[in-house]
Amino acid sequence: MNQKGWLVFLLLVVPLYGWAQLAPDVVKGKVAEQTEDGKTAPLVGVNVYWEGTTIGTSSDHDGQFALERTDKTNQLVFSYIGYSNDTLEVTGDQIPMVVMDASRELGEVEVVHRQKSTEISMLGSIKVEQIGEKELCKAACCNLSESFETSPSIDVSFTDAVTGSRQIQMLGLAGPYVQMTRENIPDMRGLASVYGLTLVPGTWIESIQLNKGTGSVVNGYESIAGQINIEMRKPDVAERLYLNLFANAESRLEANLNLAHRFKNENWSTALLLHGKDNSEKLDHNNDGFMDMPTGSTFTALNRWTYNGGQGIHLQFGIKGSTMTSEGGQVDFRPEDALTTNAWGMNVDVQRLEGWAKIGKVFYDLPWKSMGLQLAGITHEQDSYFGLNAYHAKQQSAYANFIYQSIIGNTNHEFKTGASLQYDDFRESLNDTLFNREESVPGVFFEYSWLPSDAFSLVAGLRADHHNSYGAFVTPRLHIRYAPAEQTVLRLSAGRGQRTASVISENSGVLASSRQIVFQGKANDHPYGFGPEVAWNYGLNLTQKFELGYRPGSVSFDFYQTDFSSQVVLDLDQNPQQAIFFESDEKSYSTSFQAQLDYELIQRLDARLAYRWYDVKTTYQQGLLAKPLLASHRAFLNLAYETRNAWSFDYTINWQGEKRIPNTESNPEEFRMDNYSPDFFLMNAQVSKRFSERFEVYVGVENLADYKQHNPIIASDQPFSPYFDSSLIWGPILGRKSYVGLRFRIQ
Repeated sequence: MNQKGWLVFLLLVVPLYGWAQLAPDVVKGKVAEQTEDGKTAPLVGVNVYWEGTTIGTSSDHDGQFALERTDKTNQLVFSYIGYSNDTLEVTGDQIPMVVMDASRELGEVEVVHRQKSTEISMLGSIKVEQIGEKELCKAACCNLSESFETSPSIDVSFTDAVTGSRQIQMLGLAGPYVQMTRENIPDMRGLASVYGLTLVPGTWIESIQLNKGTGSVVNGYESIAGQINIEMRKPDVAERLYLNLFANAESRLEANLNLAHRFKNENWSTALLLHGKDNSEKLDHNNDGFMDMPTGSTFTALNRWTYNGGQGIHLQFGIKGSTMTSEGGQVDFRPEDALTTNAWGMNVDVQRLEGWAKIGKVFYDLPWKSMGLQLAGITHEQDSYFGLNAYHAKQQSAYANFIYQSIIGNTNHEFKTGASLQYDDFRESLNDTLFNREESVPGVFFEYSWLPSDAFSLVAGLRADHHNSYGAFVTPRLHIRYAPAEQTVLRLSAGRGQRTASVISENSGVLASSRQIVFQGKANDHPYGFGPEVAWNYGLNLTQKFELGYRPGSVSFDFYQTDFSSQVVLDLDQNPQQAIFFESDEKSYSTSFQAQLDYELIQRLDARLAYRWYDVKTTYQQGLLAKPLLASHRAFLNLAYETRNAWSFDYTINWQGEKRIPNTESNPEEFRMDNYSPDFFLMNAQVSKRFSERFEVYVGVENLADYKQHNPIIASDQPFSPYFDSSLIWGPILGRKSYVGLRFRIQ
């Protein structure tokens, strides 16, 4: 371990003192009422609190709640207007459904439930995959870009062969078409759409909520392919100390330290999350003269606070700072060779600072009524070069969103309404060309929820926004849920999405080539000369849960269609020496189908089997072509087994079909690639052993079969020739990688 590696280790591993109070466990459950036909319907806004204390919460729109334990009592009180209070003695962490009934008597209940690593709610109008910490621990999951290795809904790939940056795709569309939020506040937009994923450590994540297609209008207008919401660890329920150390055979070292503290008055709590990564060794396993992965380091820290006061006042705020340096290219590249032809090199230096606050008010006497204000500010600066391409960019953003929630008559008719403002200031320069833009988008929204019965629910939303360059536009969205049987749910969705493409940062992989960047924009007063990207998304999904051999399972089918009415397209086919951006209103669409089976094969052995098919095409100058570097077919299997003595075994195998490669036929023969890639398999495996409630060790191997894309860089021996290109990546560029790590917790 070099000097920098020891510095990372010492900064994050040396324990900090003064964090002595334990963070309590959490009790979860659901509250419902009995309808006239003898069925149950979720109760929204039920007051749930520990008897004799002010520690409490309210049930959400699905009737579900989560409440931290207290050492003062184990008597849990349920209070709701029009019903007598119910009191339940709780000894476990999961309680059965509580049906509010004046005549109902509840005794001591303890339920033993083996929580699944990924859950799909049967109640919400929007299908949401709840990915928990247990799922994230199935793989190394060092940062957000590596958190979807066991999810068949997300594709993860490298943007190029030299920068080491990863991108995600959903419904066959690139990550920027997916709205990324942190606790329902927009995050990782613009300049952070690629590198921002590496600045969210996996150990900071409490859970991930993933939904395909259009989301709620409350969260904005930008969602096209779906939404990924990240829930960070909450200081009032997190472990007092959580330490994670990681190292792999490629000299990558990481350390994470999470600290949480609840103050004696029980109103305030805080958390400090620290992360450090160091990659110091230059490796070139395929002997092409280029490093397989860049060297560099990453440091990021987050401090957050929560306040739960009287009169229903809730406050959260936090600040996060990140710095990342990454240096790659030819093995013999030196910093003094930057932007010269002495050697090809790349360097990315990112500085990011973000702060946010959430202020909420719940009316205990009117539990269905609440209001909240979300605030966020971000400054993101990137200084970088790729060979002879110099790219500098700075983004400053501000966000505000006010939400008011209430009912119309009764809880069968709920609504959310409010107003938002998104402001962005971008300053970019690519070589000698400036791309500056300022965007201001105020808007208002209204979302109506209708829950007439257990079998049917509807959410209809409408936004009206005004963009300072594009003018006024509306965003309608509709979600319908129908449950013909208790274990069967059919959902439909439809809606519009709109976004501004940050074409350089979102396609930074083409900078790692000799391609000439061409912008064929038409409107000088628009960003890059392009108008907004606009698409309509339609979805249909079926979820069926079942029990076979006394073991639970589920099967789901998803079908989504995305049609673009306007899109900014990157054309790599017209000329292999150019990357051409143009705006198109011609035919462009994505059709996605996925079938997934989850079942406990034998006791404690979970299997997830999935198949996914994409038809994604865009109209280029050459006609309607399939999206390049995307597999139309993918099959997936994940097996997870837990023994009674705390061993865990996880195995994942992916099969990816052939992918279309952009046309290189006009290159000299030695600098050409085939029109299609071969299909291939990828396998990952991990073994974990928990020695106590506090201590766990894990070891794993990625790319078990050592499959690699041979010669991923075109003209690697002539990096300053017009044929050099490292952006045509269809498969893994790294071979077999082994790693080891440990987790240590103090509850």
